[in-house]
Amino acid sequence: MSPGPVILTGPSGVGKGTVVSALAALHPEVWVSVSATTRPPRPGERPGRSYHFCSEAEFDRLIAQDQLLEWATVHGQARYGTPAQPVQQALAEGRVVLLELDLAGARSAKARLPQAQSIFLAPPSWEELVRRLSGRGTESPDQQARRLETARAELARADQFDVVLVNQEVDETVAALVKCLGLTCGPTGQDQK
Repeated sequence: MSPGPVILTGPSGVGKGTVVSALAALHPEVWVSVSATTRPPRPGERPGRSYHFCSEAEFDRLIAQDQLLEWATVHGQARYGTPAQPVQQALAEGRVVLLELDLAGARSAKARLPQAQSIFLAPPSWEELVRRLSGRGTESPDQQARRLETARAELARADQFDVVLVNQEVDETVAALVKCLGLTCGPTGQDQK
């Protein structure tokens, strides 16, 4: 039997996507949720694989029909949400389930999936987070400023999660995440370095 779902969150630029991609390459048996979003695709993102890109009206329909496990407006702009049915199906199949969510989404998902383990991915330092976010080149300076403002508030809440992983090196972070997925993680709130 697989462990309950794992919710992974952290601020923009911390490397959630990079860590999840590396994990999926090493452990394809892990089922990773694909979020729905109203924002347009970034270069290199593929519909249905990176995100389910949808219109505002489509997103409204998903909400009205209670088809989202969680949803939120992120950075005051686009909406993101986790389609509930694929998560429920993967859990019913006994798969290891990983949900990569923003902080608000993580809280909502935890409320609906209380058995989930919550993991906060933290940067090694504030300066490194700023460097990573600006180095992506996917947001305008105004968007970066909004994301950094949000990140400060998110970092202040890291202690509300079951585990905090510091993303210094991707390989080390993935190894620590694998332990969490295998239920061999350290005690609540322990930093894994």
